[in-house]
Amino acid sequence: MAIAPIIARITPIAPAPPHRVEILGFAGAQILDITGPAQVFATANDLTPSGAEKPYEIALVALGPEIATSSGLVLQAERAESCERDPGTLIVSGGYGVDAAREDEALIGWIKRRAPRAGRTASVCSGALLLAEAGLLDGRRAVTHWQRCAEFASHYPAVRLEPDPIFVRDGSIWTSAGVTAGIDLALAMVEADRGRALALAVARQLVVFLKRPGGQSQFSAPLALQASDARFETLHGWIAAHIDRDLSLSALADQAGMSLRTFCRRYREGTGRTPAEGVEMIRVESARRHLEEGASVSRAATRCGFGSTETMRRAFLRQMGVGPNSYRARFHG
Repeated sequence: MAIAPIIARITPIAPAPPHRVEILGFAGAQILDITGPAQVFATANDLTPSGAEKPYEIALVALGPEIATSSGLVLQAERAESCERDPGTLIVSGGYGVDAAREDEALIGWIKRRAPRAGRTASVCSGALLLAEAGLLDGRRAVTHWQRCAEFASHYPAVRLEPDPIFVRDGSIWTSAGVTAGIDLALAMVEADRGRALALAVARQLVVFLKRPGGQSQFSAPLALQASDARFETLHGWIAAHIDRDLSLSALADQAGMSLRTFCRRYREGTGRTPAEGVEMIRVESARRHLEEGASVSRAATRCGFGSTETMRRAFLRQMGVGPNSYRARFHG
């Protein structure tokens, strides 16, 4: 008896849908908090070979059909309550409107409901205040814009706030520092999703520095050393112009026109730091520029008055969270 051939019935497997990135906006949101990360994911799509599935689906969502950003530009949005497919990534923007937004029970309620459905949840800049208000950061490490750190710490003591890094990842929750740090955050996400090669290709296409490590400090010396006493601004300029010298306390006091004791007291009152810390910050700032321009670590250490590469290495770790060799490798060229 003939045996009928068995014909296998194979059901074709549908391709996985693209990773959905939802960026939450609100009235008064900082436009770069939205467009910076969005462009990173969009460029990752642009760099995907022709014919291949685009890795990301990007959506701006809000409670209403549009939002007026703090820049005055109005952006169209998907209604948050109408979103059906769960997001792979939920990013909450920040900006001047964040204070009103965290008083908006409907917005905070949506974040509370939406975040558990996302593969990962993130914030840019002061958007961390909204995640904290929703209770998503309790017991976690987090970062926000340096200007909001004191306020954040007083309002949300259960959060392990770290004021210095560019971004922090704690499990499925990512937070980033001020404005452009959202680009670093999104680049790190692309690397986690699709590999380092694509992340670096996106960075090159956008003409930004190759992805900064999350632990690198968000501060620069000019920002952190803003002083209430104008004489210290002049002193900081003098230090920068004589950075390779032996900048002793007595030399700094003489330059400021004060006695040693008065200088040390007033400098701390004006900057929140000791004179030695101020000098170190300016030296690191100068060394950063030399490394970015191609100087070797030893040459930068000599030019900036560190005395040795080991002294400069320790200063970089204190101020930047990365060593000078790593910094040069990431930023030179």
